[in-house]
This record gives sequence, structure tokens and C-alpha cells, in this order.
Amino acid sequence: MKIGAAQIRFHLDFEKNLKNISHWMRMASEQGVDILNFPETSLTGYLYETFSDVRQEDIASGIDQLGTLTQKLGISAVVGTPYWLDDRLFNSVVVLLADGRRFLYHKNNLVSYEEEYFVPGTDLLSFDIEELRFGTIICRDQSFPGLAQRIKEEGGNVLFISCAHFYPPMQARLKVEKNRALPIARACENGVFVCKANAVGSYRGRVSLGHSLLIGPNGVVISEAGETGEELLAFDVDEFNLDWTW
Repeated sequence: MKIGAAQIRFHLDFEKNLKNISHWMRMASEQGVDILNFPETSLTGYLYETFSDVRQEDIASGIDQLGTLTQKLGISAVVGTPYWLDDRLFNSVVVLLADGRRFLYHKNNLVSYEEEYFVPGTDLLSFDIEELRFGTIICRDQSFPGLAQRIKEEGGNVLFISCAHFYPPMQARLKVEKNRALPIARACENGVFVCKANAVGSYRGRVSLGHSLLIGPNGVVISEAGETGEELLAFDVDEFNLDWTW
């Protein structure tokens, strides 16, 4: 089972984001990736005060198009998106499996400025593909060890973290090491693979400095993306390397 993280740029145009996600899904499929993780809000971009203007009809249409592509390519995807449910807006990821199954996870731990637009989720998500169990969390959720621990207790082997670390430039630089250290800690504490996809680029005077990561169950960084470019990270996970004790 080959897992992947797509470090991508965001656009203000929904269709451009949809096209870019589709492009990286095709690229990953050509490299044999079975499931590809994308950043937080990758379908819309990180919109700040205009999150509430997102139409669920557009989200549903984009999800359907990507769902069709997953089945066509035979690759599953974890895609960040705002998601309306019963007149409440969540910061979510939709999991689109190549066999047609779909799952939703809603970010449990919002940052302060998100609380004006989003409702926090309360549930976890774990799902199975073949012999592996996967879990998903979003950005600030990585700061709360109990979430990853609960996924591990449910039998999790791989933890996906979808992020969009946009900060003013000085703050972005200061937070690089923290946002790098937290997924390493979650991997090492729980003995799971961690696959973190972060956005890259600038928007409205803020910057996201990348550093998407693939991390082994003993906290060893397998591969890491840079700070300025779109990149694809991939690694094979199977029964022979689930327990890295050295």
C-alpha cells in the first residue's frame, strides 16, 4: 500500500483548485500511489472571512468529480474542503476511496479566527483499505495527542494530517519547527506512520512554508518537502514495516 502527500498551491478560483487536485491525483497514480493526502481546504483555498460564501452545491459537484476520478484511476484521496451540513459549516476532509466508499471528518480543534465561520467536529474517523487502518485529522488537531491516541486504539496504522499553515511571514518562520515536531511526536508516541500534507505559497500577506512530511512509526522522517514548491511524497507501507522498533 503506497501512501502519498501532495503539497500544493491554492487558488482563489474553485475550478483551478479542482483541476490542480486532479492533476496531482493523476501524477500520483502514475507513480503507483494507492491513497493520496491533500492539504486542509484544498478544494476552495483558505478563504478566511469568505468561507461562509461557499456553496454546498459547488462542493458537492467537486467531490463528485473527484470521486469519479478516484474510481477511474484506482487511487483513493483525502481532500480538504469546507462542508455544509444542516446549515452548519465545518472545516472538513472528504475521503474518497477507489472502491466508491466516502467518509467525512470535521476538524475538532479550530483556531480562534475559524470559530466565527466553522462549527467544530466532535467525532473521529478511521477506515480500512485492505489490511491497513487509516485515520484523519486536520491541522491544529495535531496539537492534541488524545486524537491520534484514540485512532491508534481503534487499530490505526497510518495517520493523515491535512494542513494549511498560513501565517504572517515572521510567524510562519517561527512556527516551522513546531509544526514539524508535532507530527513526529504523534508518530513516535503511537507507533504509526504519519502522512502530513501542507499547503505552500502565499495569500493575502500570509505564507505557508510547506514541509509536508512522511514519518515512520519510530519518529524517523522518511521524506520531507521543501518550503516553496509543489511536491509529491510517497512511501510503501505494508505488514513488514508496520513495527519499526530500531
